Amino acid sequence: MALISAATIITSLSLFHITLAFFFLTNPQTIADQTLVFILGEAMGLPFTRSFDTQSPALSFLAAVLFAVGITDLVSCSLPEEISQYHWGSQAPVRLVLFGTLGFYSYTFSDSSPIYAAKTYSASAWGEGLKNRVVFTWAFVEMITWFWVFVTLREERRDMAMRIAERRAAEDDRL
Repeated sequence: MALISAATIITSLSLFHITLAFFFLTNPQTIADQTLVFILGEAMGLPFTRSFDTQSPALSFLAAVLFAVGITDLVSCSLPEEISQYHWGSQAPVRLVLFGTLGFYSYTFSDSSPIYAAKTYSASAWGEGLKNRVVFTWAFVEMITWFWVFVTLREERRDMAMRIAERRAAEDDRL
């Protein structure tokens, strides 16, 4: 049995999304100034971007999306255990791969990446907003959290199967 249940991790992540939505809507600079963002950004050599200094329509849209994702994930956590296990068992690997890809893209194709020299290729405006330390940190934290959820769900699946088998055996004894 896991020390922290998958439902607790997902609930915490949902509240984190709602909190991020609040800060992206009210004061996005507080997110860009976080110590974790600074340390990961400096360690990976990712550029600092000024786009989080002021509020913008894009950040307001991001806040609305994060708020919607946080609320829907909170509602999904309140489903019965069998349904929740099935739902999150299929969601966790997809989100893990999605955020791993986003983090990889954010680091690999940034201007300061040692792997990709942007100056040798024609500069493209596509995806330029994703190549900074805030996006990388968010994708990295999400990737780690969804991996944790995935592993915890695998541990809980065995315990849930045993409880279902015991419940069925008790029902068969009553009949």
